[in-house]
Amino acid sequence: MPLSHTAHRILVVDDQADVREALRLLLKTAGYGMVGAASPDEALACLRGDAFAAVLVDMNYARDTTSGQEGLALIEAVAAQWPDLPVVAMTAWASVELAVEAMRRGAVDFIEKPWQNARVLSVLDSRIALDRQRRELQRLGAAHALLASEGSDGFIVESPVMQRLVDDLVRVADSDAALLLLGENGTGKSLIGQLIHQWSPRRDRPLVKVNLGGLTPTLFESELFGHVKGAYTDARQERVGRFELADGGTLLLDEIGNLPLAQQPKLLRAIEDGEFERLGSSRTARVDVRIVAATNADLPAEVAAGRFRQDLLYRINTFQVRVPPLRERREDILPLARHALAAACRRYGRTMPRLAASAERALHAYAWPGNVRELAHAMERAALLARGAELVADDLRLQAASSPETSLGDMTLAQAEAWLLRKALRDHPGHLQRSAEQLGITRQSLYRRLDKHGIDPQAGDV
Repeated sequence: MPLSHTAHRILVVDDQADVREALRLLLKTAGYGMVGAASPDEALACLRGDAFAAVLVDMNYARDTTSGQEGLALIEAVAAQWPDLPVVAMTAWASVELAVEAMRRGAVDFIEKPWQNARVLSVLDSRIALDRQRRELQRLGAAHALLASEGSDGFIVESPVMQRLVDDLVRVADSDAALLLLGENGTGKSLIGQLIHQWSPRRDRPLVKVNLGGLTPTLFESELFGHVKGAYTDARQERVGRFELADGGTLLLDEIGNLPLAQQPKLLRAIEDGEFERLGSSRTARVDVRIVAATNADLPAEVAAGRFRQDLLYRINTFQVRVPPLRERREDILPLARHALAAACRRYGRTMPRLAASAERALHAYAWPGNVRELAHAMERAALLARGAELVADDLRLQAASSPETSLGDMTLAQAEAWLLRKALRDHPGHLQRSAEQLGITRQSLYRRLDKHGIDPQAGDV
């Protein structure tokens, strides 16, 4: 598969202007860019100020010099300061000894002058491809090492489907491409968004998360874009919005499928142009933010129904990932269960029990409609209920956890209201507006009732 050279620039170090020009024309025909340097000092200055895919280094610079010592010193300096940068030596005074010494000092290959055009391009293509492969393997290795550590917060990827997903994510993590994470509630989309940020060059900048499904229309602009003092009645001081907080970093927009249509053009503009105004201000602010969005909604269906803007969908799904439900990654169930059980035992000061064969069979057989979040809750419950050193199937109480609710006739008014709220949330997971419509109340009224009963609409056990 041919390389795409458009992003690659080569530094050519040679004291002869005609040599540099000839190489510039050759490299241009192959799609490479080129920067020329006439001396080792000039080359080092270029390297300190810019990034290159490879360096072509002449071995001799002083008149009547054929020893190659200046080129060898430059190769050694580049190898010391930029050890991962491929350096190719070239000279009209080729010898086996000089080639061996250049390789010993850090060169990856050797080209004789006068060169053969095919040889120059072949060396560059192969060395840049190898360097790209090495960096990709390093990223994959670092990602899997991170997932194996406690810092991954139990994000288990033993199943083939999850390993493929992580490999894809690592390959795009170092770009600024917008990512759209699709999947059922409780599959770990928010955690994946955090990992993408950790793997990216923005890792030292802020990661800011906002649940768009939990924002009332009146709070949308203030939360995302901020407001100035006096913008509205209760705006007693300035507030910085999530876009400004995430400047230079990553903004994770959770439940973007629940964003009301009226607010979508404002979000589109901020994503598209990096521009917005604080509520109550006429001054335009500009930010550099990478967008990672997540939803359990079928966005193409929402577009077809007129509830989601197609241009906004195009902006957020440069790279789209479907996070599989737990039932499609069963190799991960037991490792996830053990991790969650260990975490719960540490939290509650309990001795970690081992999973009996009956418990393992029950965990595998269960459908896990609430996915990883439900599994974590189940293992937390089991940590509290377990008797002795072994956890058996009965301790999991999976059937009890999924059994039908008590009939309405046996409930108090408050219990019945809480039951109806939970049912509406289950019927429309992640869609608060539709839940409110099913109940015959406004979205604002739904928020008040959820708060009254202490119900978290994002919890997996509603």
